[in-house]
Amino acid sequence: MNVVLVEPEIPPNTGNIARLCAATNVRLHLIEPLGFELSDRTLKRAGMDYWNHLDWRTWASWDSFQWERTKTGRLWFVESGGPVRYDQADFGPEDYLVFGRETAGLPGSLVESNRDRWLRIPMMNPNSRSLNLGNCVALVLFEAMRQNGFAGERLEP
Repeated sequence: MNVVLVEPEIPPNTGNIARLCAATNVRLHLIEPLGFELSDRTLKRAGMDYWNHLDWRTWASWDSFQWERTKTGRLWFVESGGPVRYDQADFGPEDYLVFGRETAGLPGSLVESNRDRWLRIPMMNPNSRSLNLGNCVALVLFEAMRQNGFAGERLEP
């Protein structure tokens, strides 16, 4: 499983997502430009000491990610307004969960050209615009992992 953050802007969000990916043994892809320096102390603090245990990579652009990524998994685009609710998707173990910037989300052209893999997280309160990016990643990632039997789960002794 892979998590992709397209142009993330807020260091603590990315740090928390990095910690989540390390704990779940999921690869993290960061698509530039980033809204922070990778040496940012809030990024490292949020990720705690998990960065050393994380399989991650930065990409210069969406195009370079698309060109070089492993083509075995499907791309799932998580963005408000999607025609498919995230729990209705059929996730595979090699899939990529793609999330956009905190302030702007994913580009409209990207989700529109992938409507069959454009996922939404349901919102019930019309006065709420969105959830925290880290919460969104956790919701969708754990649904994808549940569908795949939580492969690799480590049970505490």
